[in-house]
Amino acid sequence: MNATTVSNPTTDDPFSEGLSNYAKLISEGSIRIIDALEYCLARIDKYNDQLQAFEYLDVEGARKSAESLQNLLDSGTSLGPLMGVPIAVKDIIAVNGMPTTNGSLHKTRQPGSGEATVVERLRRAGCIIIGKTKTVEFALGATGINTARGTPHNPCDMAQHRLPGGSSSGSAVAVSAGFAAFALGTDTGGSVRIPASFNGLFGLKTSVGRWPTDGVFPLSPTLDSIGPLCRYADDALLVHKAICEKHTNTVSQCFETGEADNTNTGQSHPGDLRGVHLAIPRDLFFDELDTEVQQAFDQAVDCLVKAGATISDTTLPEAHERATLFPQIVPPELIYALGRDGFKQAEERMDPVTRERAVVGLDVDAVDYVAACKRHLELAAIAEQRFADVDGWITPTCPFLPMTLSSLDDPDAHQRSLLASRNTQPANLMKLCACTLPIHHLASSANSEKNRLPVGLQLMGRFGDDENLLHLGSRLEQVIGRVALPDLEQKV
Repeated sequence: MNATTVSNPTTDDPFSEGLSNYAKLISEGSIRIIDALEYCLARIDKYNDQLQAFEYLDVEGARKSAESLQNLLDSGTSLGPLMGVPIAVKDIIAVNGMPTTNGSLHKTRQPGSGEATVVERLRRAGCIIIGKTKTVEFALGATGINTARGTPHNPCDMAQHRLPGGSSSGSAVAVSAGFAAFALGTDTGGSVRIPASFNGLFGLKTSVGRWPTDGVFPLSPTLDSIGPLCRYADDALLVHKAICEKHTNTVSQCFETGEADNTNTGQSHPGDLRGVHLAIPRDLFFDELDTEVQQAFDQAVDCLVKAGATISDTTLPEAHERATLFPQIVPPELIYALGRDGFKQAEERMDPVTRERAVVGLDVDAVDYVAACKRHLELAAIAEQRFADVDGWITPTCPFLPMTLSSLDDPDAHQRSLLASRNTQPANLMKLCACTLPIHHLASSANSEKNRLPVGLQLMGRFGDDENLLHLGSRLEQVIGRVALPDLEQKV
């Protein structure tokens, strides 16, 4: 990992008001691209030794990119609203010139033959790749723990090592700590939404197939998706547009701030949710919640209702099927990706929890696997019918607050930690798009120690409706309120 040597960093957070505002500052010349990068590098230099967000850093390459982009902008050529945005990439996604470990000590083949298409598109949009972020081994794990290559430290509590959430653990920590403006993660059973929730961020699980997954380690091609971990919903919308819209190699139009519009949202003005119909599925998602999670969710619902949203209860008994379907689909697909011999070579040094989840795949027979995949498609059809008269489903993202790693020595706490993906897996298995936004600031007793720890609200939408989901997430965020990044100098 390259060491950071920071020169002339800006002391003001250039991303505090979101990526659209950053684009405006850059276009006006109020801040230079290299200054924004140096802000991130200064924070990495100061805090990453403790937080351990990165598997690999390329400081020299990032600075060269920033200089080139600034020269391009000074010459009158703009690449759009993400030009000069420093980002981080989960270490199961291929980036030219950077190693891919997949979070494992076992050497695995590089995913694909070159750089991932999503990375290539973000480069074309002008993003600066700072480095690769730590991940749970082979992206199979929801707590963020990786005993093979290290577990990042959740920046929401600098005094104690708390779960960062997984599997996109380092990506969440990097954004929450201000090391990057946004980061790429992947989501097969909640691996964007869980760490986003645990780190007080907005996280998007895209519909399978909306973002190209070539160049990404295939944990489960049936369920894998890529998504961004950002500060705000509008940031995620800008990133989503950059990935999904057509791209050209030469762009010379006027610089656009890329402010998110409200197309197809029915929004009359900020804070107005009239005409929005949300449903709360009561099956499974509300079992054994931490008190603080329940309080924050109830307060969020109250805010949405006061803003004009119609919210009703619904049933979703199919959510319980995640306990049987996920083990029948994901572990065998992981073992196929590694090969039986490759898995047996890797498992000796594999994280024990990851190994325990993966080894199940050796005993799933073909009949059960095919039946589970068929049921996955049936659940997608059921979900499509259930969304006929609602705009989205809302639930808590995770049933508990981020635990300390030391608490997991207690067998009961360890068992509870394994429920981190309980509320997120149903969206994957029902082929939905989904996002999470922070709501912990709404909980009562806001000055108590626990209520400073993040809580997420999960919003689920129909398959392929990602843009409308993000617009709706932005509207909910306007009502609930944005949450600042944690103060890394303050000990919880």
